[in-house]
Amino acid sequence: MEGSTDERLDFGKMDANIIEEGAKLELPVVMRSSIAAIVTMKPRSIFTSMHLSSLIRNMSSNSSDRHELVRYDVKQVICSVCDTEQPVARVCTNCGVSMGDYFCDVCKFYDDDLDRGQFHCDDCGICRVGGREKFFHCKKCGSCYSVSLQNNHLCIENSMRHHCPICYEYLFDSLKDTTVMKCGHTMHRECYYEMVKRDKSVIDMSRTWKRIDEEVEATAMPEAYRYKKVWILCNDCNDTTEVLFHIIGQKCSHCRSYNTRTIAPPVMPQ
Repeated sequence: MEGSTDERLDFGKMDANIIEEGAKLELPVVMRSSIAAIVTMKPRSIFTSMHLSSLIRNMSSNSSDRHELVRYDVKQVICSVCDTEQPVARVCTNCGVSMGDYFCDVCKFYDDDLDRGQFHCDDCGICRVGGREKFFHCKKCGSCYSVSLQNNHLCIENSMRHHCPICYEYLFDSLKDTTVMKCGHTMHRECYYEMVKRDKSVIDMSRTWKRIDEEVEATAMPEAYRYKKVWILCNDCNDTTEVLFHIIGQKCSHCRSYNTRTIAPPVMPQ
């Protein structure tokens, strides 16, 4: 292929093929280059980037039919420009084109979109996105966290190596944003906010409850409502209690939470 080195490196970003011995596709492995193709040895198969995308879309269905790809077992790639099969590398040994603007020789990962801020974490053992300068690896938690959490979170050993308690997706290599709660446990950010919408208190609300206590004490109810009682259901402990009604809020007599709602009185057995 003729042309300058830079021209060859930028040429033909359109298709990609990989060669592998073994099998298990993991989402962070998605190859987004258009010049290399993966080749598997056992059995020998060739996977283009389009084929890999189809595999990923089918991960949740047709499990008995799908081919799994272990990224670390990839040994060979085929350049889609000159059709040369060769050891895994960023630049084609024959025609000199770049098979990916980002390339990780550990994960055998190619990507042409550098705006994603890809970087390989040796401690995690996988490639991540978002920019290396924005993350640090917590040795005890066993995962990369935002630098805003450095020396500012409760460590729990291997806290990311479990499933999200809401959607049950494995967190460690999930492509979704993850939040670290004050207790040190983790879950998907979107799952966290969905849970908050469903009324459970997921952070320490004691100072808020104390402030509401003060407001209740300072707000006298009219005589007609002063001794009125209502039944409440606590959203936090699920206890039902009969309490004095107050315009500010009803306090659970079991867990002292104001995260409650009024309900119909229970039906007493005859």
